[in-house]
Amino acid sequence: MAADRTTPVFRPGEGRMRPATLIALLLAAAVMLAPLIWTVLLSLKSNQALVGNSGAALEFPYTLENYWAILSGDQVFRWLLNSLIVSIGTTVGVLALCSLAGYGFARLEFPFRRTLFVFVLLGLAIPEQAVILPQHQLFAALHLHNSYPGLILPGLAGPFGVFFMTQYFRAIPRDLDEAAMLDGASRLRIFWSVLLPLTLPAQATLGVFTFLASWNSYWWPLISATRSDMYTLTVGLAAAQMNYAQTSGLGFLMAQAVFASVPIFIVYVLFQKHIVQSMAGTATR
Repeated sequence: MAADRTTPVFRPGEGRMRPATLIALLLAAAVMLAPLIWTVLLSLKSNQALVGNSGAALEFPYTLENYWAILSGDQVFRWLLNSLIVSIGTTVGVLALCSLAGYGFARLEFPFRRTLFVFVLLGLAIPEQAVILPQHQLFAALHLHNSYPGLILPGLAGPFGVFFMTQYFRAIPRDLDEAAMLDGASRLRIFWSVLLPLTLPAQATLGVFTFLASWNSYWWPLISATRSDMYTLTVGLAAAQMNYAQTSGLGFLMAQAVFASVPIFIVYVLFQKHIVQSMAGTATR
């Protein structure tokens, strides 16, 4: 009988959303999507049609000439390849370093552990602009400008990633470590085979955020990459727009924005499930 008292009873209509809540969510979604839809519509119009009347974006006909103009550029695919190499390299490096650092701060005992963790967190308060000059001089002395290591290495310093992974490792019960030790597993074996698979949602979230930040990065690639063949996509498109500012129009500008956003959209769709799982798990911890 006790089981009957604790058994949840389903009531018809209990899981339905209230009409006011549904309308509010639809309005919020419309507000969020409106700029994106407007950007896509502008990118599908010829530059001549948009001169003096951006409202023409709501009228037929539409064209892909702005996208053909981007793809016909000699170095667009080179810039796209550079962005992929830099973003993937930065993401892989951040995941490896932050996972190891998070495991160390959460599970291992060593001298000055708390002091070092606070020192890492202080990195969150230091803006990138504050260290840009010594960073530029250091990379110039090491002859790393106009190279992939020069574009990737600065992005590997991720205090937020260390903090994020440390908190996630701390939330995992230590009983798993003790059980693995009783079976004779080493610290490295526990990290690699027991704990690391449990952090997959957190790593997916951190990986997506790191990839987005690296893909959208503009300032450091603008400083470090001075040769056009080493431009990332954001720097290259901006340079192309400035070089042809007198001939490019609003439609071409919006097509550039859409073209640069497509890889980010693909990454988010692929890892959407892990992001939701990680956020839901973090909220309930």
